[in-house]
Amino acid sequence: MIGFALSFSSTVFAVKSLQEKGEMNATYGTLAIGILVMQDIFAVVFLTASTGKLPEWYAIGLFVLPLLRPLFYELLDWVGHGEMLVLFGIFFALVVGAGSFQLVGMKPDLGALILGMMLASHHKASELSKALFNLKELFLVCFFLNIGLSAHPTTTGIMLALLLLLLLPIKGVLYFWVIHQFHFRVRTSLLASLSLFNFSEFGLIVGGLAFKMGWINSDILVALAVSVPLSFILAAPIERKGHAIYQRSAKWLKEQAAESLHTRDRLIDPGEAQVLILGMGRIGRGAYEELTSRHGEICLGVEIREEAANSHREEGRNVISGDATDPDFWERIFDTGKVKLVLLAMPHHQANQIALEQLQKRHYQGQIAAIAEYPDQIESLLEHGAHAAFNIYSEAGTGFARHVCEQLKPNFTRR
Repeated sequence: MIGFALSFSSTVFAVKSLQEKGEMNATYGTLAIGILVMQDIFAVVFLTASTGKLPEWYAIGLFVLPLLRPLFYELLDWVGHGEMLVLFGIFFALVVGAGSFQLVGMKPDLGALILGMMLASHHKASELSKALFNLKELFLVCFFLNIGLSAHPTTTGIMLALLLLLLLPIKGVLYFWVIHQFHFRVRTSLLASLSLFNFSEFGLIVGGLAFKMGWINSDILVALAVSVPLSFILAAPIERKGHAIYQRSAKWLKEQAAESLHTRDRLIDPGEAQVLILGMGRIGRGAYEELTSRHGEICLGVEIREEAANSHREEGRNVISGDATDPDFWERIFDTGKVKLVLLAMPHHQANQIALEQLQKRHYQGQIAAIAEYPDQIESLLEHGAHAAFNIYSEAGTGFARHVCEQLKPNFTRR
């Protein structure tokens, strides 16, 4: 039971750290989140099975829920944004999901999970998730408080917690080994394992249930409660220095053979491209279209999300999937000698800063332009070697006015 509780890693910790670094969509980030989602599903299944109760006969009515999915989608579109979206999420999680399952004698946690899975493919699912994330943090704090009230700290419990922390390096090594066996590069395996290098709030939930069922004593519960926050304290600085740890350890960690690497980790040939656009969101896509219309097929776009890169290719754009913040990304490019201009168009300043640093380390001789949100970010980019940096808001206003004049051709009187 203790091993099962400690096998979980924190979803909150991983999501927060990935968001702060702007690497949520990086290969290692999506891999870590995928592992955490599977862990959460196993935790909910365990919590459901641990009750030892059979559901009521009318639980078969829950099979109607998938048929109501179109209605749920309509409601999600109808509520709009802001506080109404938050209220929608709370209502569906606590009433439609948890409430309906509890009504038929099943674990409410499972109901909330299934409702979330049903809404996951909606285009507003990401916005809803972000809107509810702060509530999740609040409930997590309350849960920690509840665990603290369940058992008094003891010397034995604290000593056990310190011993449990010694298992963290073993956990990290196991994660690295398992991920590496799936033919991911050393960097991907290492950074993903560092994101999972902690214990989880779900482990506390499992421990709390085990204590309630009489499967573990209060000292073990205290040990779990103390080891989880201590693991966060230890993991935070280590995870923050993940890129530096990789650069120092890459020399002695054995890499996969090039031909056996995952498709997202193989060598890249820029071909005849003269412009490299890093980040193919709205700004990167607009830059791609403008340069193509002016100069022909001279651009190569780099998009971190595989599905987005596929969508661009289906629309006829020359786009590859890759992580421009990855030091190995630049090493995997055959030759950048023909690339005369690099546009840093990623949405997060830190990602653009890291990509700029990578270009400087590899002595790129062409020109570099970047986008930024604030004046101090523009100054930082210029100081670190960018030849031009543009404020996305002021440029958007300029572009809007230019587009209106070209499209409507208003007849103004000059004053």
